[in-house]
Amino acid sequence: MSALRFINARIVCPVGGIREGELLVDGEQIVDVLSGEAETIDCRGKTLAPAIIDVAAFKADKTACRRGGIARVALMPDQSPVLDDPGIVRRAATMGKPELWIHPLAAATQGLAGKDLAEMAIMAGAGARAVATGRRWIADSGLMRKLLAYARDCGLTVISHAEDAGLTGDAVATDGLTATLLGLPSAPAVAEALAVARDLMLAEDTGARLHIRQVTTAAAIDLIRAAKRRGVAVTCGITPAHLLLSDIAANDFRTFAHLSPPLRCETDRQACVAAVRDGTIDVIGSGHDPRGPEEKRLPFADSASGAAGATTLLALALRMEVPHDRLFALLAANPATVLGLDGGTLEPGKPADLILIDPDAPWQITEARDGNTPFDGLPVQGKVLRLFKGGKEILA
Repeated sequence: MSALRFINARIVCPVGGIREGELLVDGEQIVDVLSGEAETIDCRGKTLAPAIIDVAAFKADKTACRRGGIARVALMPDQSPVLDDPGIVRRAATMGKPELWIHPLAAATQGLAGKDLAEMAIMAGAGARAVATGRRWIADSGLMRKLLAYARDCGLTVISHAEDAGLTGDAVATDGLTATLLGLPSAPAVAEALAVARDLMLAEDTGARLHIRQVTTAAAIDLIRAAKRRGVAVTCGITPAHLLLSDIAANDFRTFAHLSPPLRCETDRQACVAAVRDGTIDVIGSGHDPRGPEEKRLPFADSASGAAGATTLLALALRMEVPHDRLFALLAANPATVLGLDGGTLEPGKPADLILIDPDAPWQITEARDGNTPFDGLPVQGKVLRLFKGGKEILA
């Protein structure tokens, strides 16, 4: 039997809003009417929503994604080897199925070295859904302009890391009291706004689609908000860490709080929260970048940046206190738009990528289960009960 009838559900759709009732699935799609018999799934009042589409993760971790309600991952090109070759991109696009669909992001430059453009048209043909600069900012403005123009012609979005490397250097923290007290190498937060300003101007000049992977400062948000008003094709994302934590989280030299971009001051954090609520920020992603103890059990300045985030994304996003239909626009519908995917909503005709969740179920984030995370030990609410990809349940 390939048809499903979800009953007694609290249905949350970024387009259709929130309603009580049933949802029908026939084969791989959501439908209005079933053509035959169907298996009935009693949701017992729990929430049925689009499965999460995670933009810009650094690792496609099937088990963590299943637990986090993630059905699709846009995989950053910073892999070994780098996703700068059509054969490597094609292999990445198929390695997660059927449990997880991976959408590779092609490297913008060969080897992500920031010197020569990669063959993004060929990699798009191999399955790349967008092109990304990786963990690095492209310092050469002429090259960035060529990249944006080339991507525009290929119909691809450019996903950029926005920090002016001339200012950040080897910094591991944001300039401020915390960095000063801890004696950490730091950089001014304006490094982000400088990079965003340039990339916005080049995107406006070329007419390209630009997605800024993580925006974390009030100044950069103001620039993006103004650019959107001018009609620039720009979107931006953020992780729960930058919404819920400030640089104070690094006070005890805890390397789990070593992230890139670094955690910002409280004023910037509050600006990010406001930007989620007013619609300036389009995407909340996991930034899933798990690191082992050999990379984290080091002095703060010597440790690697990054944190696991796939299993905790939903529960932490629920703490944002935004309406749930708006929340799943941030987690599913808007990411689908960035990647040019058909999905992320519960409209008839869309792929039956679904999660059944209990938003009130309590649990505790732990390093042992969820990986290195600055939220280790935090009590949260919101569990994924079941995950469906194309109408088929993905089991743990």
